Amino acid sequence: MVSIDKAVIAKLVKGGEKYEILVDPDAALAFKHGKEMDVSDLVATPDVYHDQATGDKVSPSDLNSVFGSNDLLKIAEKIIKDGDVQLTTEQRHKMLEDLKKKVSYAIAREGVNPQTKIPHPQDRIVRAMDEAKVKLVLGRGIGDQIEETIKAIQRILPISMEKVKISVKLPVQYAGAGVAIVHRFGKPVSESWGGDGSYTCVMDVSGGVKAELIDKLGSMAHGQAEVNDLK
Repeated sequence: MVSIDKAVIAKLVKGGEKYEILVDPDAALAFKHGKEMDVSDLVATPDVYHDQATGDKVSPSDLNSVFGSNDLLKIAEKIIKDGDVQLTTEQRHKMLEDLKKKVSYAIAREGVNPQTKIPHPQDRIVRAMDEAKVKLVLGRGIGDQIEETIKAIQRILPISMEKVKISVKLPVQYAGAGVAIVHRFGKPVSESWGGDGSYTCVMDVSGGVKAELIDKLGSMAHGQAEVNDLK
């Protein structure tokens, strides 16, 4: 049974009217994001409200008119799936921390120090974000927020998102596994297979990607993968 004291509001706006139900915050959010659950385990009360705070309940006739049903569980599923689930402070904090990790990882992976051509460690990116007081926003596209974050931290960290051209060569015994790794990091500009079964490609990558690619290929090919910069 969902505790009303711990429940939050899930809200859907249709035809200019609000439709609210009380739900378990964690379970409803998991359900909204695709986890299969029994909807009866999510709702805290058997009522749908126009405004839960004032106790303004939606009449059965209005529910049937708007949702085509008076079945609370069917209505609750639609409200949770198509509407907004209120976040607790703890949930919002965790989601913002997860977003921060994604943004900092993307920058660490794609960017380099233009003076040394070496990627900045992710924890250094995070410290720069904190120093620059970067404010991430849940629900906004991550691409725009990555660009805004780079601009914000550039006064603290020298960082460039320029790509470099590299060549990769793999001996025949590691070519198959190596091609799969290469394609996970980007689409090569050109590829070729030698008469001996070796594999060669040219690709454009960022500094962070280059370092990670070298590490992955090196481990897989036991140091026999050749990765070189091209002018």
